Amino acid sequence: MITNATDLPVLKPFRLFSPLPACGERSPRVARRVRGIFHWRRATESPPHPDPLPASGERESAPPLTTTHAWLLIAALVLAVGIGQAAAAPAAPSVLATLIKWTPLLAQGFALNIAMSFLAMGIGTALGFALGLALISLHRPVRGVAWFLTEFFRNAPWLVLLFYCMLLLPFELRIGDTIIPLPGWMKSTLGLSLAVMANVAELVRGAVNSIPFGQWEASEALAFTRMQTLRMVILPQCIKRMTPPWMNLYAILTVGTPLTSVVGVSEAMTLTGDILAAENRSELLVPMYLYLLLWFFLYCYPIARFTVSLERRFQVR
Repeated sequence: MITNATDLPVLKPFRLFSPLPACGERSPRVARRVRGIFHWRRATESPPHPDPLPASGERESAPPLTTTHAWLLIAALVLAVGIGQAAAAPAAPSVLATLIKWTPLLAQGFALNIAMSFLAMGIGTALGFALGLALISLHRPVRGVAWFLTEFFRNAPWLVLLFYCMLLLPFELRIGDTIIPLPGWMKSTLGLSLAVMANVAELVRGAVNSIPFGQWEASEALAFTRMQTLRMVILPQCIKRMTPPWMNLYAILTVGTPLTSVVGVSEAMTLTGDILAAENRSELLVPMYLYLLLWFFLYCYPIARFTVSLERRFQVR
């Protein structure tokens, strides 16, 4: 007679991957974290928009800078020097000799442009990184304030920011018995760093959103906290995605530093105007400004080429 009882072990049917428990069956802590992650994802993602693609299926892009552009600029400078020399008075010094004579002074002004670009990029990157992390915060008030600051400074004209910083900031700061002067170039640097801050914040937000969401879920499965996930998983991958646009932003910032000449900073553009006023020769106008343009081109061109190479290296395939 066969009975229903047995002493042998029996393997009961089971599911290899069981579905997640319903939200009401989860522990309160897990439910809050899951809801917070999905809410952050919906809040920080950009709204869908059509992606215009040409018929060939490839994105249209602006033609990159090449050495041909450099040679064209040099040819324009040589042509301007020749025309200026033809229009100069017989007893006046040559245009080329005048450019060489004022080159050391222009180099001092150009060095100030580079110093302001370095400082503005450093300050703006540090502030923008923190602001970008606030844009992906789980707390709605923090996200709202960060979004307002980002949109305000990103859409404000740079010249307006320069005027505000020049007129609203004091000429010196008094800390106890110590007086710290605030020269015009320093206040202009702070004004430029505000625009950099807003753009870097958008770079951080876009880089974090570009990471597949499955990596957040995998980190949750490994019991990582949100800060551990950002620090050990997400942000290391964002660095290489942020580097090419960050370098492009620095090149734009460098060519934007001559705006400080409007607010009275003695940089290369201001010194060029002073040189033209001192020489009082109309034939020097075009050669002098083309000479200054060549300086900025020779400085920014390697940055642009290196940015293109990084984009090709780090592109997502």
